[in-house]
Amino acid sequence: MSSNGRSPLAERLAGIEEIECVTPDLNGVPRGKVMTAEGFLEGRRLQLARGVLLQCIMGGYPPARFYGSDDGDVALCADPRQIHRLPWSERPRALAICDAEELDGRDCGLSTRALLKRVLARYAEHGWQPVVATELEFFVFAPNNDPHQPFQPPVGLDGRREAGFSAFSVSSNNGLRPFFEEVYACMATLGLPRDTFMHEMGVSQFEINLLHGDALLLADQTFLFKHLLKEVALKHGLTVVCMAKPLPKTPGSSMHIHQSVVEQSSGRNIFSDEQGAPTPAFRHFIGGQQAALGDFTLLFAPNVNSYQRLCHPYASPNNACWSHDNRAAGLRIPASSPVARRVENRLPGADANPYLAIAASLAAGLHGLERELEPSEPIQGEFETPDELRLPCTLHAALERLKRSRLARELFDAEFIEGYIASKTMELTSFLEEITPWERRILAAQA
Repeated sequence: MSSNGRSPLAERLAGIEEIECVTPDLNGVPRGKVMTAEGFLEGRRLQLARGVLLQCIMGGYPPARFYGSDDGDVALCADPRQIHRLPWSERPRALAICDAEELDGRDCGLSTRALLKRVLARYAEHGWQPVVATELEFFVFAPNNDPHQPFQPPVGLDGRREAGFSAFSVSSNNGLRPFFEEVYACMATLGLPRDTFMHEMGVSQFEINLLHGDALLLADQTFLFKHLLKEVALKHGLTVVCMAKPLPKTPGSSMHIHQSVVEQSSGRNIFSDEQGAPTPAFRHFIGGQQAALGDFTLLFAPNVNSYQRLCHPYASPNNACWSHDNRAAGLRIPASSPVARRVENRLPGADANPYLAIAASLAAGLHGLERELEPSEPIQGEFETPDELRLPCTLHAALERLKRSRLARELFDAEFIEGYIASKTMELTSFLEEITPWERRILAAQA
């Protein structure tokens, strides 16, 4: 207690009126309820319908059998390390990232945050701790009031819209500096340390690298950062888009995951030996990634639009090959010192749920470590992907691959995999019920 009799949490939330209590749903969208600060500090239990965790991206739900026929509740339990004042809110407001727990206290099997925690617990049984970093790409556009019209970049300081010649530019001509200054200030307030920031290859496309660290912490930070981006953009009259491929004939947006594993007792990177050479564990981790990437493609590329990025393979991986510093490989080993030796999974798009993508990638690596799987030979230069290392290239193919996967059910609860498949099947069906402009433009005159 402080000198005035208030708890440290009450001190942190002094002046706050409401708390946004959120947890990631299947797609990584923040779902939850807004609670009064008074009720939050009193510890009142906050409950949410279990089915919300399987909510489709369109807003619907799969049949109730996938989340409990009674459609009962889960409890939202705030992680005390992830309670933040919201710097972009005009009124005093805070946000708490919550775990979704069954009413008997067990982690909910449909929670992707809980899924990641279970994977990390399996590493801990071996005395290991994964270290990850995420690289998130995104587009900043002018408001798009008509979804039938393409996205456009904002009007720059010279009165023109960016035309695609600004990759790696540090110019302020795009007029976005005030927006990014507030983004940086909000990141500092939320305790989100950033490493590097850059203008990417696409029109009005940017990338931020978050500092490496604990896997759950990085998932939380990536989740918070995506929420922050959209909220700050609204204040500045902008639209931030984390679709995998929002513009045609333009590079897509990824969420690359850098991964290493250290001993909990010593902090030693198990991918390097005392002489600095790669270890068998390094090979086995890659072998596990290669064994699982095809089955897990839908977890990394969750939407119809995800495959627009993967079917145009310029700097976008559509394979499970591995290589030293070759961006055409799905698994890239960046140039680094032995202490920083790591595996970069380049498959996930910016639209992926960070908790699920990190959990799936680390579970694949652990599978290789436990089974001592050997990887293929590394590739270099231009290469032809072997058939066994090709990945599904449509949402339908990825769905069918996951449906057949024994490995997915072995590494994750069957309840989660079945619920995920049900939700994604609904999303694919919804997409196929629409007729695209291409079909009207091309086929109407010919068919």
